[in-house]
Amino acid sequence: MKNVFDFAKAKIERRPISMVTCYDSTSAALVARSNVDCVLVGDSVAMTMHGEKDTLRATTDLLALHTAAVRRGGPDLFIVADMPFLAHRGSLDKTMDAVRRLMQAGANAVKIEGVDGSESTLRHIVESGVPVMGHLGLTPQSLHALGGFRVQGKEEAAAAHISEQALTLQSLGVFALVLECVPSQLATAITKSLTIPTIGIGAGHETDGQVLVFQDLLGLNPDFKPRFVRKFSDGAGFVVDALNRYTSETQARSFPTEKESFEI
Repeated sequence: MKNVFDFAKAKIERRPISMVTCYDSTSAALVARSNVDCVLVGDSVAMTMHGEKDTLRATTDLLALHTAAVRRGGPDLFIVADMPFLAHRGSLDKTMDAVRRLMQAGANAVKIEGVDGSESTLRHIVESGVPVMGHLGLTPQSLHALGGFRVQGKEEAAAAHISEQALTLQSLGVFALVLECVPSQLATAITKSLTIPTIGIGAGHETDGQVLVFQDLLGLNPDFKPRFVRKFSDGAGFVVDALNRYTSETQARSFPTEKESFEI
């Protein structure tokens, strides 16, 4: 993706969008060498990189720091940065300051969870010239209100509300919408009702794209096994094996060799 218009083009052409969540320069450089369409610097950085139990401890400072790192690793990547917990629920001045800092750190767009009660704020951000990606369904910043990490929209009323929220976000000018942990039938219906693309995670295969965390799809966290994650590599096994071989060869004094050493 080069710009926000490529998202709409992908939906029109029915070409599924691949999105990866990553947080550092090294990972971004690898993504930049791949065919992945775009990157999300998610507030999940608090959990994946800093060992927190949820996303609530992610701050604007933290996300700006990681967004800048990802931009340095992938200068040409299309980067979406998460607005952290409550960053868009305070004063408009504070909201726009957070938006400014993320964009100046290197983001091409920001992602905001939910819509209820934030309509005027979202409209203001969009009208300020900042591309906004929406996020509905399981919104991790609201996990306490949702009763934890649970599938959303299983009941008829809840599904109808999410569908209404999706249409509202489209009317406010968001360029794409993440649907997280909702029944596949609901995700399909929403996808068909919108002119903007949907990007799913735990939302079935009929969305206009998919997003997974870099570490999850590489299998770098073997203890994390949610239903919606497919491990495309045994990353943990590969890394542990490399560390063990390094240790073994160090102990056997076969590393470093003369070619890996310097002489007077």
